[in-house]
Amino acid sequence: MKSSNSTKAFKSGFVSIIGRPNVGKSTLMNQVIGQKIAIMSDKPQTTRNKIHGVYTTDAAQIVFLDTPGIHKPTSKLGDYMMKTAQGTLGEVDAILFLIDVVEGLGGGDRFIIEQLKKVTTPVILVLNKIDQVQPEKLLEVITTYKDLYSFAEIVPVSAKNGNNVGTLLEQVIKYLPQGPQYYPADQITDHPEQFVCAELIREKILHMTREEIPHSIAVSIEDMKVEENGVVHISAVIFVERDSQKGIIIGKKGALLKEVGRQARGDIERLLGSKTFLELWVKVKKDWRNQERVLKDLGFRGD
Repeated sequence: MKSSNSTKAFKSGFVSIIGRPNVGKSTLMNQVIGQKIAIMSDKPQTTRNKIHGVYTTDAAQIVFLDTPGIHKPTSKLGDYMMKTAQGTLGEVDAILFLIDVVEGLGGGDRFIIEQLKKVTTPVILVLNKIDQVQPEKLLEVITTYKDLYSFAEIVPVSAKNGNNVGTLLEQVIKYLPQGPQYYPADQITDHPEQFVCAELIREKILHMTREEIPHSIAVSIEDMKVEENGVVHISAVIFVERDSQKGIIIGKKGALLKEVGRQARGDIERLLGSKTFLELWVKVKKDWRNQERVLKDLGFRGD
């Protein structure tokens, strides 16, 4: 909590984390928050919603928006994800443009830079995965990006290891206005627990299934209640688009689904701080990614 004599100087604001798919946006936010609230996967387009992470110190509060990776959409769900990512650019106090220094400049980065030129929001270029490149390569990447856009700051980090993340936060706070503490100091996200639990389940499926599965799944928490003995009982449905995908997720004799449940339960218990009973079901909703009504039922909004 901030002390009473620092109230006038307290700064707060909203910061969007944008970048191509799979550059480490969720990893960075989890590193900053100190707990997993955004799921991580080596598969692109893992994040589908704006994930709000809250970072609070005695002097400032930053509300981070971890947006879906900007990409060319191929479905209504893809359209939603793009609108979500692009829609935050003019709504925030600062933007973190995260790039992968190992891969270097790509067409997706050029597209994002063109979007950034349409807003006046300060943009901090965050060079991620610096632990994987030599200093000469890093300088080369910095020069390339500086020629394309006038960034407010350029900060190299390793989101995975936490290298230089403290410096990045200091730079972010410089661009925040003086303002109130929007959330209690111990609150790390404004998403309901059900949302985060569903995302943790989806993360485990992404890790364990083949390439055809990732974008075809959605997870809905159907019921979540605390029993008299303190155990949290969660019933969740995993939606897929085809019968063959249902078989893959269930696995031979239910083995894969059981392992998804085991691993997800561990993360959920750490999140909730309570023993959890997790019940998983798999249902087929054919072509759900292109059905407006189904997308809305699952919490996706295009507005």
